[in-house]
Amino acid sequence: QVQLVESGGGLVQAGGSLRLSCVASGFQGGRYNVGWFRLAPGREREAVSCINRSAGTTRYASSVKGRFTISISNNAVLLQMNNVTPEDTATYYCAAYYGVNCLLDYRQYAHWGQGTQVTVSS
Repeated sequence: QVQLVESGGGLVQAGGSLRLSCVASGFQGGRYNVGWFRLAPGREREAVSCINRSAGTTRYASSVKGRFTISISNNAVLLQMNNVTPEDTATYYCAAYYGVNCLLDYRQYAHWGQGTQVTVSS
C-alpha cells in the first residue's frame, strides 16, 4: 500500500526559508515520480515542482523557479523553499505516480499525502 507523509510546514516570515519533506512508502522499485502541489483558499490547485526518483530529473513552476529546490534525501523528497512570499501561503501536498518522467499535471498523480500547511507572514 502506497503512503505519502508530508512534514515541515509551519509559519515563516517573508524572505525566510522552510523545508518540506515527503516520505514515500509502498512503491515497487524506484521508477516513480514525486510532485509537490499547493492549494490556497480561493485559488486553484497549483503544481510546484516534481522529480523522478530514479533519474533525478526535475521540473519547476515558473512561480517558484530560482527560489524552490526539490531533491532526494534517502527515502524522502525534500522541497527547500527560499525567499518565500505571502503568495506562497497554502497547503502543500506531496503526490506520486509510476512513470519515467515527472509532469506538472495533477491528473497524472494517483497517490496523495494529507498535506502540510505553510503560512508566510508579511
